[in-house]
Amino acid sequence: MKLEKATFAGGCFWCMVKPFDQYDGIEQVVSGYTGGHVKNPSYEDVKSGESGHREAVEITFNPDVFPYDQLLEIYWQQVDPTDNEGQFQDRGPSYRATIFYHNNEQKEKAEQSKQKLAASGRFKKPVITPIEPADAFYPAEDYHQDFYKKDPEAYQKDRAQSGRDEFIEAHWEK
Repeated sequence: MKLEKATFAGGCFWCMVKPFDQYDGIEQVVSGYTGGHVKNPSYEDVKSGESGHREAVEITFNPDVFPYDQLLEIYWQQVDPTDNEGQFQDRGPSYRATIFYHNNEQKEKAEQSKQKLAASGRFKKPVITPIEPADAFYPAEDYHQDFYKKDPEAYQKDRAQSGRDEFIEAHWEK
């Protein structure tokens, strides 16, 4: 079985796990930190905005079962690709949306999907989500992993307050 990694930042990683964690071919979704200059950062390091890291998810997937293109489709429907200051209620550099590519094929597919989204006219502002090379990924503390399963009530409350669902509903057909 051939497995690959995909890494996406899209605001609070709690809200980025569940959308990917429900499909055959997705082997694992890990919440963590990437894109910064501090080795082995803690949640507090990242939240401070000083580490350069973003909250992200690292997805281990089987591309023969669930292709990278499908991951990109799901990703775009979870974020506001026009916001460079964070995502929804989560503001600051650690919450910026970013696609981190692991190889040239992922880079090309991410760029093509971004161009297609920008040309779609779905958003009134430009699609500005950066596409950057993947860097070291540091898993977040255990209490952040699979948060939507561990504490569904707190997850739902946080998600409801975030404004994410209203944005998704306003911009994407069911």
